[in-house]
Amino acid sequence: RGWFGFTGGGMHKQSGVTQLPVYNFLSTAGAKYGVGFWKPGSGIIHQIILENYSYPGVMLIGTDSHTPNGGGLGGICIGVGGADAVDVMAGIPWELKCPKVIGVKLTGKLSGWTSPKDVILKVAGILTVKGGTGAIIEYHGPGVDSISCTGMATICNMGAEIGATTSIFPYNERMKKYLGKTGRADIAALADEFKQHLVPDSGCQYDQVIEINLSELKPHINGPFTPDLAHPVSDIGAVAEKEGWPVDIRVGLIGSCTNSSYEDMGRSAAVAKQALAHGLKCKSMFTITPGSEQIRATIERDGYAKILREVGGLVLANACGPCIGQWDRKDIKKGEKNTIVTSYNRNFTGRNDANPETHAFVTSPEIVTALSIAGTLKFNPETDYLTGADGKKFKLEAPDADELPKMEFDPGQDTYQYPPKDGSGQRVDVSPTSQRLQLLEPFDKWDGKDLEDMLILIKVKGKCTTDHISAAGPWLKFRGHLDNISNNLLIGAINIENGKANSVRNALTQEFGPVPDTARYYKKMGVKWAVIGDENYGEGSSREHAALEPRHLGGRVIITKSFARIHETNLKKQGLLPLTFADPADYNKIHPVDKLSIVGLKDFAPGKPLKCIIKHPNGSQETIMLNHTFNESQIEWFQAGSALNRMKELQQKSS
Repeated sequence: RGWFGFTGGGMHKQSGVTQLPVYNFLSTAGAKYGVGFWKPGSGIIHQIILENYSYPGVMLIGTDSHTPNGGGLGGICIGVGGADAVDVMAGIPWELKCPKVIGVKLTGKLSGWTSPKDVILKVAGILTVKGGTGAIIEYHGPGVDSISCTGMATICNMGAEIGATTSIFPYNERMKKYLGKTGRADIAALADEFKQHLVPDSGCQYDQVIEINLSELKPHINGPFTPDLAHPVSDIGAVAEKEGWPVDIRVGLIGSCTNSSYEDMGRSAAVAKQALAHGLKCKSMFTITPGSEQIRATIERDGYAKILREVGGLVLANACGPCIGQWDRKDIKKGEKNTIVTSYNRNFTGRNDANPETHAFVTSPEIVTALSIAGTLKFNPETDYLTGADGKKFKLEAPDADELPKMEFDPGQDTYQYPPKDGSGQRVDVSPTSQRLQLLEPFDKWDGKDLEDMLILIKVKGKCTTDHISAAGPWLKFRGHLDNISNNLLIGAINIENGKANSVRNALTQEFGPVPDTARYYKKMGVKWAVIGDENYGEGSSREHAALEPRHLGGRVIITKSFARIHETNLKKQGLLPLTFADPADYNKIHPVDKLSIVGLKDFAPGKPLKCIIKHPNGSQETIMLNHTFNESQIEWFQAGSALNRMKELQQKSS
């Protein structure tokens, strides 16, 4: 059996309170098809997986790019698009090109202000946002044993930010302790029995090796605007002043699927407790997001939440919250330049609050807490002093906290709905008038012809993540309604023609307007269109709407220098053609006013490039070659109009 989970539910279940229609849909769909349902208020699914589902040696796929969080328990946990998960639940094999293996050898021992988060912040600085693409990151070496199980999960979680297929740690005593504390001692006993299969093979060879001495590793802070711009915390104040980044911190935010463990909250509370002892509270606004109902209930019981509130913190719902823009921020106006520091994993432009001028930095929860107390990026807790309410200077001591509670975890409210033994009589609840739910209609099949004279909706300049393609935040309420959420298509992408976001030329009217409106106009007029992108197009979240929306609004082809793995697959699943320039310099040959034709589709075959004819307004033409990674089954998706269409064709044939 599978299960439904939320990566941003954000609501606490209360007896007697009617659920929103979107949750009724998930509840009734789960009941009908034998799928368990984690109700609103359960928390972030990655934390729930670590607490309930992941175990050493499991292979698990999840419909979010931070699914590798489960690698903290020695599982091969891989983020995929929703259509991939649908295939697996329907009994269709899931495919993946065999990845390389990058070894990260850890020596020394974590201590002081250095945390597990600093390991992945350092690795991100080394490999960059695409250096792990097509690879599994395998951590090994004697330093591993100085990291808690939830700390290993933090490192694996943020491996998504370097493009890694997944990340994994070898089974050890820290995992055994966590399994025991979360009611799975029997699984730990089995893991002990088969431990030789859950650690690196003797003499194994890696495609690349990175070595990090944990004893020498310093606290890091990465950003702004990209998670691979790494700085030691000791340097960030000077760098920020040099670059003109705001040094005053408006908000500090801890939690998220990356850093909301019991240990994380304990270390943050240890910092806060010292400040309170000297009569200080946070100078910056400060928020805390528990990763699960179990974590929320346990930190409430053990006093951590009380300490964090007393220092000025606001405890938010068990949800992704501000990490994906679900944050009703009121302290600034849109367009106001400001700095925030978070313990999240991503800091792309506008991700947290939809403000492109918010400079977001990611670091560990304890560093966020210290910086929020000081209120400035120029504070280094390892060396700098604070002034207490009595006027005396003091230095924060490095935080220390238990990795697991001394008592058992408090599970809090029961938020899990088991599927019934027989759900055949269950009706799936979808209101025909809902603005948040809409049943999908099949996409049109390929007509057997070449794609001639496509217009260019937008030629994207620079970084284009799935947040740029399908913004999160307030838009997430439309996740179940494809037509409504399509009104955010590419509104964050920068148009190379004018350097603006959400402003493109309508080639039929010559007027500039929003990207979604222009796409809808082309669709209404029966005109096919393409998008031109740069490097690592579609990095970030596995957000499937970033592939559904362009298909829904009439897109046919996405041409880039390179793609992020999950997004490329998602595009294929929806019947689009994700293609890459055989010569990346050909990106410069295409202009937003050109028309494009993809020819040779009747001979579309694995490993065979496709020809693109560029037609310029002056009548001249150029021909370039485009590569693709389609296999035979994926070509059938394109021909059928989508993977779901192809699945239906096969079902009809078999019946």
